Amino acid sequence: MEAAERVREQAETRNMKTKGEDGKIDWRKWKLERKEERKKWKEMKLLKKLEKKRAQEEREKQNQEEEQKKVKGLQYTLSVALPGSILNNAQSPELRTYLAGQIARACAVFSVDEIVVFDESGELSQSKEGEFEGVGKKGQGCVQLARILQYLECPQYLRKSFFPKHQDLQFAGLLNPLDSPHHMRIDEESEYREGVVLDRPSKPGKGSFVNCGLKKEVQIDKQLQPGIRVTVQLERNQKPESKVWKGVVVSPHSPRIVAGLFWGYRVRLASCLSAVFAECPFKDGYDLSIGTSERGSSVDTVTLPSFRHALIVFGGLQGLEASVDSDQSLEVTDPSILFNMYLNTCPKQGSRTIRTEEAILISLSVLRPKIIAAFGNPSGS
Repeated sequence: MEAAERVREQAETRNMKTKGEDGKIDWRKWKLERKEERKKWKEMKLLKKLEKKRAQEEREKQNQEEEQKKVKGLQYTLSVALPGSILNNAQSPELRTYLAGQIARACAVFSVDEIVVFDESGELSQSKEGEFEGVGKKGQGCVQLARILQYLECPQYLRKSFFPKHQDLQFAGLLNPLDSPHHMRIDEESEYREGVVLDRPSKPGKGSFVNCGLKKEVQIDKQLQPGIRVTVQLERNQKPESKVWKGVVVSPHSPRIVAGLFWGYRVRLASCLSAVFAECPFKDGYDLSIGTSERGSSVDTVTLPSFRHALIVFGGLQGLEASVDSDQSLEVTDPSILFNMYLNTCPKQGSRTIRTEEAILISLSVLRPKIIAAFGNPSGS
């Protein structure tokens, strides 16, 4: 009622203003005023629409900034290549195994994404199977080193599924665990987990069951072949009374790219030094390759460019020169030609020789701040 009276009063006031001296309404004046009012009303409506649009754009911008803050993952990869012949310098099977464990620990500590084991003699079989048959057996050091590296990278609760009893792993119990982020305890909470697909029937339209090292099995969103290893992203709100957890299968790279977690390394065998580059798993290859040698330039004065996929190559007992000489695919004799940078990562060394397992720790320690500087922040934008 009050609103109706207010509208009526406004109309009477407007009519009084448009009335002439004789008391009649000046319709021309009234129409002009109505036209002005409509114009003002349209302008106000347009302003409100623009303000609403601007506020929406601000909200979207804030959401994008928040999402970018949430995405703290690494946008680059770091690979290490070394010859398997370094195991031949160990005096016993126990020491061979422990040496492999030292390399695995060093690569895990510095978040190496890929380890390439190549045969510097160029005689490695392409087969992934092999057993250690003596220190002098050519090529077998590569296979044993690769197998131990894979064994240590695998979470403990999955090892029985992927590593049957093998002579190469006879002394694996001596090794220190990597204790990487993907090596979860049974009661540890995490958004991501590694698992193995179980050979267990599921209802039509439902996904497979996965053992993720939890008290309950996880049902994923897809039907997959039993026995394969998968990376699972668990749903945030799990029902405590449910018999199984729920999750979705994601790329093994997702924890690294999205959450910035080191999620283990991949192991690759290469038959020779040139195969390290030729069989690169990345589409455009390694855009930064670094060779390490006491004959290289000092690392102290080097600045690394930004990159997507970096490779650091280490030599064996005879250095990278021996790997180049034995590689039939290479026509060069100077190993420095193969790399973007050929560096001495320990200038003025106090020992005549630096062992490969020592060189890995030294080089990754020296290069780490330079890698961070190349990207402007630790997460590598």
